[in-house]
Amino acid sequence: MEQLSRTDGGGAVRPFDITHRDVLTIALPMMIAYLSSPLVGLVATGVIGQLGDEALIGGVALSAVIFDVIFVTFNFLRGATTGFTAQALGAGDRHAEQRMLASGLIIALVGGLALLVFHKPLGELGLAAMGASGAVAEAASTYFAWRIWSAPFVLFNFVVFGWIIGRGEALWGMILQTLLNGINAGLSIYWVLGLDWGVAGVAAASLVAEAVTALAGLYLIWKKTDPKAWSLPGAAAFRRAFSVNGDMMIRSFALLIGLSLFTRQSGTLGIEILAANTILLRFYFFGVAFLDGVATAAEQLAGKAVGARYRPVFDRTISLTTLWGFVFAGLVSLAFLAAGDWVIGITAPTEAVSTLAHLYLPYVVALPIFGIVAFQMDGVYIGATWSKQMRNLMLLSLALYLVAWKVLPAHFGNHGLWIALILFQSVRSIAFRFMLPGLADRTFPR
Repeated sequence: MEQLSRTDGGGAVRPFDITHRDVLTIALPMMIAYLSSPLVGLVATGVIGQLGDEALIGGVALSAVIFDVIFVTFNFLRGATTGFTAQALGAGDRHAEQRMLASGLIIALVGGLALLVFHKPLGELGLAAMGASGAVAEAASTYFAWRIWSAPFVLFNFVVFGWIIGRGEALWGMILQTLLNGINAGLSIYWVLGLDWGVAGVAAASLVAEAVTALAGLYLIWKKTDPKAWSLPGAAAFRRAFSVNGDMMIRSFALLIGLSLFTRQSGTLGIEILAANTILLRFYFFGVAFLDGVATAAEQLAGKAVGARYRPVFDRTISLTTLWGFVFAGLVSLAFLAAGDWVIGITAPTEAVSTLAHLYLPYVVALPIFGIVAFQMDGVYIGATWSKQMRNLMLLSLALYLVAWKVLPAHFGNHGLWIALILFQSVRSIAFRFMLPGLADRTFPR
């Protein structure tokens, strides 16, 4: 396999050590940064909920899923750039770091422009696939028409953020992410509740926030790169970038298919179930964001160990991030229990939706415990650029999820839908962990 053979190749072993402090130095700032992302979604849901129209909440939810599919499909740009950068850092190769950064930026530019060119058919196809109609479809169309123009900035920010994380500069990562989400949340509140722009206000806030953050990222590139180390990526660099990025794109798309089907199935169970599940998914995204801090530490430290060709640090990365992963997963579950009533109370547009959200809250409380190993292993596999294995195991998990998604809701309704989502996370955790020892042995030959 190409990715494994590259790490097996020449180059001196560069020993180093890591401690609990190294893990937390990356994980804690990134938790703070990532936490702001679901808070933006919570703010958007809350301000639209204040308008008292369930159709608006449903429209934003369905259109947001379309953008999740589009943008998270391209999120491979962040993961692959993190892995390449961390490995270059471990190998002490500044030229390789900036060469792979350049290839990522070129792919992001081309991808962003392509999304703008084809935005009309993408929007129509997405709304048709989500089964939107009536007032829900109208709200979703308005949201899409505004937010799609943020595409080039979003992809650019993916690359910059991945590069910063790969360098282990978690503080700058936190600053960029907080800037992005702070502007987004603030403008959403002002433009929806202050200026009464409705759904368009929420979407326009995302556009402006992404553009401002892209300018900040461009400044960091200018300040932190060596002008003498820049070079145009050659054919080999692009082949490696496209190979890893392509695998991660399929992996991201498979994950989004699972979440999109969850939302689509929620809609078939009724608009009140859709609204309740949309609110509860904000808990899920909150948990994922918080636990992604551990995954980010695993990405950077595992990638650096692979670049340095030093197995002891790789093994210690696994043990330390496993320990802290379960600690933080337990804290997230407790937070869901403590804050559940309050969050549902401020986001549910009607009493019926509030009652349903409380009924299904225990499933969300269980998700962090069942999913933490999957989140951690995502980080390890991304850092090591084991992209083919990540792709294949994700597709296996998706196939098993589709069976559960088809069978369980037919017998247990929305309970079955949530159980299927928990199974999706559990299968990923088991599959990724099972493959880990063999991949590590091949990456670090004795």
